[in-house]
Amino acid sequence: MLKSDFLQSESGAITVDWVVLTAAIVALGFAVNDTVAGGVEKLTRDVSTFLANIEISTEF
Repeated sequence: MLKSDFLQSESGAITVDWVVLTAAIVALGFAVNDTVAGGVEKLTRDVSTFLANIEISTEF
């Protein structure tokens, strides 16, 4: 196979497309995680504080 034939060949192109697409999806997942993580941590602290301050009555 000549070098020019190799460069014009499209064999394996779909594999490259899937690798790029998968990398983009993973990067998007990391971006969403970074965006949402702060809000989830604050909400967790708020719920924890609320539940810790509830008094349970043991008398009828």
